[in-house]
Amino acid sequence: MKKIKYFALCLVALAMMPSCRDNAQGNDDARIDSINMQLNDSLTTALAEKDSLMALMNEISDGMNQIKEMQDIIAVRNLSGETPDRKAQLRNDMALIQQSIGQRKQRLAELEKRLSQSTNYTSEMKKTIESLKQQLENQQKTIDDLTKQLAAAHIEISNLNTRVDSLNTVNTAVNEEKVRAQEESTRLANELNTCYYVIGSKKELKANKIIETGFLRKTKIMERDYEMSYFTKADKRTLSVIPLHSKKAEVMSKHPAGSYEIVDNGGSKTLRIINSTKFWELSNYLIVKID
Repeated sequence: MKKIKYFALCLVALAMMPSCRDNAQGNDDARIDSINMQLNDSLTTALAEKDSLMALMNEISDGMNQIKEMQDIIAVRNLSGETPDRKAQLRNDMALIQQSIGQRKQRLAELEKRLSQSTNYTSEMKKTIESLKQQLENQQKTIDDLTKQLAAAHIEISNLNTRVDSLNTVNTAVNEEKVRAQEESTRLANELNTCYYVIGSKKELKANKIIETGFLRKTKIMERDYEMSYFTKADKRTLSVIPLHSKKAEVMSKHPAGSYEIVDNGGSKTLRIINSTKFWELSNYLIVKID
């Protein structure tokens, strides 16, 4: 009886042994799954943080390229050729880049804090973050310098504009003075080259107080007490031929011999001035008597 009970107990024990082994195996699998999940999470986090660093590096690199383009434009000699709209756009771009630098600094600080609390914070990542910090500081300094240069260029351009305006004012005044001088010179030249001539019979000349005659008295030319409305005004520089409309003609005023001639032109006399300068050197008045 005792042997039977013992055998039965052995059978029960043997029956229970696989179940114990199964429980132990299940606990080990759960622990392995948990470890795998943690490893996967750590790997995902590490990759995400690495991606964040790479994205930030690319942004900073793009910012450096933008700043380099601004450095090429910012020189005063280039700014002087920029339109007001382009200059305003340049100032806006600089303000946006400066704002972007601040945002990148904030993102980098948050990323560094997150990494410092993580087991993924490797020495390589630490060096990368320090490098990004330095690049952002360099960008900030460059933008600050460009802002100062832009302000200085604006002042320089304003000064140049003021000087140009001043020179334009002076130039305008000089041009006006030149115009006035030219007008005065022209007026004087015209005045100096103004001459007068009259053609008339003895009776007409006497009636207009140009000549004076009397019984047994020699004909005399009046001294400038002329009736000017009777004279024709002319320019010495262009007056060269005067038709006299008469078969007889005599020059009464004083003009050097050889400086003129009276020629017949189809039965009517014509006076030709041969040497204008010489002809008018004694008098600006030409008086011709015709019959």
